[in-house]
Amino acid sequence: MTGTRHEIPPGSETDTEPEAARPIRVLLADDQALLRSAFRVLVDSEPDMEVVAEAADGAEAVARARATRPDVVLMDIRMPGTDGLTATRLITDDPELCAVRIVMLTTFEVDEYVVRSLRAGASGFLGKGAEPEELLDAIRIAHAGEALLSPAATKGLITRFLAQGGGADPADGERPGYAERLGALTAREREVLVLVAGGRSNDEIAGLLDVSPLTVKTHVNRTMAKLGARDRAQLVVTAYESGLVRPRRE
Repeated sequence: MTGTRHEIPPGSETDTEPEAARPIRVLLADDQALLRSAFRVLVDSEPDMEVVAEAADGAEAVARARATRPDVVLMDIRMPGTDGLTATRLITDDPELCAVRIVMLTTFEVDEYVVRSLRAGASGFLGKGAEPEELLDAIRIAHAGEALLSPAATKGLITRFLAQGGGADPADGERPGYAERLGALTAREREVLVLVAGGRSNDEIAGLLDVSPLTVKTHVNRTMAKLGARDRAQLVVTAYESGLVRPRRE
């Protein structure tokens, strides 16, 4: 089952509803039909979201995303043919799909896959063994443009991977390729970036800097724009890959 009969094309009555009124449009991409069916039942049971298409592999996921313009894609990392990482990169690199948010489904067994998915443009990741409410919350969080997991959880995975040689050597300082991009940040934006990479929430950063959470949010948004990051999770990756923040070796 690939969900072709259930696709809701852009421009339909549902698609033209006001943003605040219409349900969150979800695309399911997983090679296991039984799992897709379970996800569909769960998602469609919620009044604020609906499944608009399904895909059994990465290539199909890209095609369905272009046809239906979902708000959020639940993307399995490992699929036959075009895998989820490649599909994620194709979707996030497409200017017409810039508003699509992707949540990678993983077993958390390999940190490298998690970091690679964030590098590819995913908004976050979720374990396949997550509770139903966690999955639904993940869709809502991704749709809102936030990092899927807490910055601290994301940082932990990235730190372990980069400390094993996946990024800048802690002794190297900032990497040359990032110097110009980081140079575009104000001193306060760099300070906020370091705190974001340290797993701090906006409220916590506001308390540390003695400013309002709204001011912090503004700094975070400007930092994302200057660094070309889609969301908070990618800010964490950039902070570590650039050498601005150095991973601790356990």
